[in-house]
Amino acid sequence: MVYITPSFRRAVRCAQRPRNVHHDDQSRWRRLSPAMKAGIVVSGLAVTAMVFSPSHALSNNQPTPAKVSAPAPVRAAPQTPVAAEAAAAAAVTDPAMDAALRPAPRPPVIASVAANGPMAQIATPATEVQRGPVTRLPIPRYVSLKGGEGNVRRGPSLSHRIDWVFRHAGMPLRVVGEFGHWRRVEDRDGAGGWVHYQLLSGVRTAIIQQDTVELRARPDLNAGIIAMAEGGAIVKLGECEAGWCRVSGSGAKGWLPKAAIWGIDMAELRD
Repeated sequence: MVYITPSFRRAVRCAQRPRNVHHDDQSRWRRLSPAMKAGIVVSGLAVTAMVFSPSHALSNNQPTPAKVSAPAPVRAAPQTPVAAEAAAAAAVTDPAMDAALRPAPRPPVIASVAANGPMAQIATPATEVQRGPVTRLPIPRYVSLKGGEGNVRRGPSLSHRIDWVFRHAGMPLRVVGEFGHWRRVEDRDGAGGWVHYQLLSGVRTAIIQQDTVELRARPDLNAGIIAMAEGGAIVKLGECEAGWCRVSGSGAKGWLPKAAIWGIDMAELRD
């Protein structure tokens, strides 16, 4: 014999009651496939995003930012003088605009010519003077032969052979190199070699390059003639101006053009 207990009777009554909607929905959700569940979830998220998205979001009909073309330039309407002054004052108060409107700084002036000129002009910087590694004197520079004879060697030592001998006392030479106690020199014809520094002197001399040249009383072609100098004569240099030098030799002193002598550069000046 079967006994119906109170708990069994409650279970029977509950089983006979109609199922509510909530339980029916849960059973339907369980019957759905995983793919359908995923589609429903994605659709719900999309609807939620569209509802709560900001009003300025782009719609499907609007172009993406990468395809948006640049706006056409818009001409500003003419401003009245009062409006222009107000706009200028507002622009000046902005530090960024002030820096943009400030004129570019002027380039520094290297050097200027004489102040009495009509306009200030920029002078080109002077070229760097090359100096010897031993004496730190300018190279090239002019010297003279100290004695009446000087051996010219092929290299800067006594072991090098003698190529030739200078035999004109006081002849001008140009120093073009230095090594220890030796100086590389050349004459007016470009011939030279290595000479010991004790055979050279700092006394400036020059040699006449023309057949004959007139020594004048002043650095002027119209000045009086004092003496005549023959080609190959060696004279002592004095002061030199632009284009002229004062020389002395055989008891005579006078001015002659720089182009007539060798032993000084055209741009060199001497007091």
